Amino acid sequence: MREQYLTFSHKKKIKYLIIILSLLLVCLFIHFCQSKTITKSKPDLTEKIKRLTDSADIYFDNNKQDSAFYLYTKVKALCDPKTNTTDYVYALSCIAEIQQDQCDYIASEASATEALPYLKEIKNPRYSWIVYNLLGISYTHSYDNKNAILYFKKAIKLKTSTWRKSLAINNLVVVYMEQHKYREAAILLNILASQKRISSYDAANNNDHAYIIDNLGFCYYKLGDSKKALDCYYEGLKIRLQYKNNDGLSTSLKHLSLFFQKSNPILAKEYAKQAYNNALQINNVGEKISSLALLVKTSDGSDLKKYSLEYIQLTDNLHIAQKKTKNQFSNIKYNFNKDKAENLQLKALKTETKIQLERQKNRIIISYLIIAFVLGLFLFLYFYLTSKGRKEKNDAIFSSEIRISKKLHDELANDVYQTIAFAETKDLEQDENKEKLLNNLDTIYFKTRNISKENSNICTDKNYPQAVKEMILGHKAAEINILINGFDTIRWNEIEKNKKIILYRVLQEFFVNMKKHSEATLASISFSIKNKNLHVTYIDNGVGIKNNTLILKNGLQNVESRIKTINGTIIFGNNSQKGFKISFTFPL
Repeated sequence: MREQYLTFSHKKKIKYLIIILSLLLVCLFIHFCQSKTITKSKPDLTEKIKRLTDSADIYFDNNKQDSAFYLYTKVKALCDPKTNTTDYVYALSCIAEIQQDQCDYIASEASATEALPYLKEIKNPRYSWIVYNLLGISYTHSYDNKNAILYFKKAIKLKTSTWRKSLAINNLVVVYMEQHKYREAAILLNILASQKRISSYDAANNNDHAYIIDNLGFCYYKLGDSKKALDCYYEGLKIRLQYKNNDGLSTSLKHLSLFFQKSNPILAKEYAKQAYNNALQINNVGEKISSLALLVKTSDGSDLKKYSLEYIQLTDNLHIAQKKTKNQFSNIKYNFNKDKAENLQLKALKTETKIQLERQKNRIIISYLIIAFVLGLFLFLYFYLTSKGRKEKNDAIFSSEIRISKKLHDELANDVYQTIAFAETKDLEQDENKEKLLNNLDTIYFKTRNISKENSNICTDKNYPQAVKEMILGHKAAEINILINGFDTIRWNEIEKNKKIILYRVLQEFFVNMKKHSEATLASISFSIKNKNLHVTYIDNGVGIKNNTLILKNGLQNVESRIKTINGTIIFGNNSQKGFKISFTFPL
C-alpha cells in the first residue's frame, strides 16, 4: 500500500542544528581549555569490597535485610564490572534476592538482568545458575511463564551440582503446575523422587524429597488419580513429621485439607486447622493467609465469621507491612545515591579547579569567543522560534474563530431565521404549530450545545481518559459502532497538558466528520506507544476520501495545523472510495 507522509522538517532541522552546535561547543571548549589531563591511578578496592561483602552476608543470614541491602548496593557501586566481575555479579544477585523477598519482582528482574552481560566472564557456573534461577522466579511471580521456563531450562543445562539441577527442575515444575500441565510436571517429579540423596546434608535431602513427593501428590490429584495422590500426601507428611520440618508441614496439611473438602468436610477442616496452627508456630504470614482461606471454605456459622475476620485483618496487615518495607528500601537507595552524587560532585569540582589553573591565556580568549558566538546563535534561534510559535498560535486562534463562526452561520443561522419566521406567520395557539415550534427550538438547543462542547475547555487532569472516552462514545449511535483499542495501556498522566488538548481536538475532528459526512457504520481508533512516540490510527468504512474531498479538506487542515504544533507526523493510506484510514504520531 502506498502511503503519504506529511512531515514538518523545518523545526526538526533547527532542532538538529542546535544539537550539532551544542556538541561543537563542548568539543571546542575541551580542546582549547584543557592543556593536559590529570590522571590518577585507581586505588585497589578489593579488600574493601571483600570486607563489605562479608558484613552484608552476615546481615543477610541474620535476616537484617535493610542493612544487607545497603551494603550490597555499596559493593555494587565500588565494583568495576570489568575487573571485579565476580563481586559485582554476586552483589547484584543478592540485591535481586532481597527484592524478591520483599515481593518487588520487577526490581528483582532488573537487578538480575543487569548481571547477565558479565556472566560469560565468570568461569564458575554457580553464579550463572543463581542469576538464571532468580530471573525464573521473578518471571513466575509476574505470570510471564514463557520467560520463566526459558531461564529455568538455562539453569538446568549448566554444569552444576545435582542439588542445584534438582532445585531448578522443581521450580520448572511449579511453572508447569501454574500452566495446568500436570502430566509433564508429574514426569519430572517422578524422576526427582527416584534421586533421594542429592545433597551432602540429610536435612536438605529429607526436605527436598518431602517437597517433591507432596507436589507429585498434587499433580496426581489434579489428574484424577485420588489413590496415588493420597499416598503421596501421607508419605510427604510422614517425612516432615519425622524430621520436624515445620517449614513445609503447612503445605502438606493444606493439600490434605483440599483433598478431603468434598469427600470429608470435617476432616478437611481439621487439616486446615492444623496447617493454620503450624503457620502460627513458625510465624509465616503467607502460610497463615492460605490456611485461613481453607478454613473459610470449610467453616460455617460463627467459625466462618471468626476466620473471615482474621483473614481480612491479616491480609491488611501484610499489605501495610510490605508497603512500609518498600518505602524503607526506597529511602536506603535514595540516601545512598545522594551521598554518591555529592562525592562525585566534590571530586569534579576539585579536578575542574586544577584544570582551570593550567589553562593558557590565548585558549581562554578563543573559548570565550566561541561561547559568545554560539550563545548569540542560540539567542537568534530562540527569538526566531518564539516569534514563529506566536504567529502559529495566532493563526490557529484565527482559524478556530473562523471555523466557529462558519459553524454558527451554517448550522444555526438558517434554523433561527426559519423559526422566527414560523413564529411570526403561524398561529401559535394551535397545538400542531406550538409542537413544531418547540421541536425547532429543541433542535437549535442541541446544535448550540454540540458546538459549545466542541469548543469548551478540556479536562487534562486524572479525569482526562474518561473525558476522551465520553467524547468518542458520544458519537456512537444505533447505526454506528465505535471500537477503541489500546486506550487503557497508555499512561495518560505522563503526557503534557498541551498535547492532551491537541489529541482531544484531533479525535473530536475525526468523529464529527465521521458522524456528519462519512456515512460509516463502523469506526475504530487504536492507540499504542513505539519508540517513545504515541501512535493513533483511525479507520472507518464510510464513503471514503475521494467522495468527500471538499468536506474533509478543512478537517484535515485543522488536524495538520494542530499536529504540527507538537512536532507530529500524519500518515494516511491509499484510501479507496469505500473506507477511510488516517494515523498520526507525536513524541511523548
